[in-house]
Amino acid sequence: MECAVLSDPRNAAFAVRLHFHDCFVQGCDGSILLDDTITLQGEKKASTNIHSLKGYRMMDRIKNSLESECPGIVSCADILTIAARDAVILVGGPYWEVPLGRKDSTTASYELANQNLPSANEGLMSIISKFLYQGLSVTDMVALSGAHTIGMARCKNFRERIYGDFEATSDANNPISKMYIEKLRSICPPIGKDAEKNITGMDNVTPEVFDNSYFQMLMRGEGVLNSDQELYSSLLGMETRALVKKYAVDPLAFFQQFSDSMVKLGNITNSDSFLSGEVRKNCRFINT
Repeated sequence: MECAVLSDPRNAAFAVRLHFHDCFVQGCDGSILLDDTITLQGEKKASTNIHSLKGYRMMDRIKNSLESECPGIVSCADILTIAARDAVILVGGPYWEVPLGRKDSTTASYELANQNLPSANEGLMSIISKFLYQGLSVTDMVALSGAHTIGMARCKNFRERIYGDFEATSDANNPISKMYIEKLRSICPPIGKDAEKNITGMDNVTPEVFDNSYFQMLMRGEGVLNSDQELYSSLLGMETRALVKKYAVDPLAFFQQFSDSMVKLGNITNSDSFLSGEVRKNCRFINT
């Protein structure tokens, strides 16, 4: 992970996102890493994953070196969980103990990947319900959203926001805010398929450092994604707004809660893989 993050700091965000997208579908079972085969449809091509997930080769490299040292011991699901924790540390975030012993699933669910994962333009209540379904609280949701302090968003996912209510939530009289929206619109014009893959940092202050500036950004009304800004600006978000304010002024409180919430996320289990799971030799394919 250290080599990967040094070569490209975005790899830290890729690792965290892979773990999150894995755990929200069938629990933390490494199903996100399975490739499509004749007999199995994986999750990689689901609408929530196809353009937003990278880092599969990074996981392959970790798996290969582990298999050569101690074959058949460390599951791909555990690799994802530890890699996410190490990624956060490497860009300045907190440390937490990772409970181990997950098994890899022999199945994946394209349908659940489309259904369970929050999307960029989703409303607050819908996102809360998706977290509650996984056994995660509103506090967990706000803290885990703070992972958006690192990583990038694609134009396709923030176009609706910057041509929608961005000016209403941010301070139109602030020249810095005005410059920022102009910059976002230059990256992402209102129409055109070619621009959809253009990217910008979800945290415009320190996009490669894990800190609490994401929450300060939301308080300025400058969240890049609709789903982010909803945490602070939604009329239904009294609880989420209070948490955003708390983490914006208290980085230690954010780090502590993020660590606790990541452990909870990593403990979402797949009862099937718990019983019939395996330790894959290659994270892309189930053992034959």
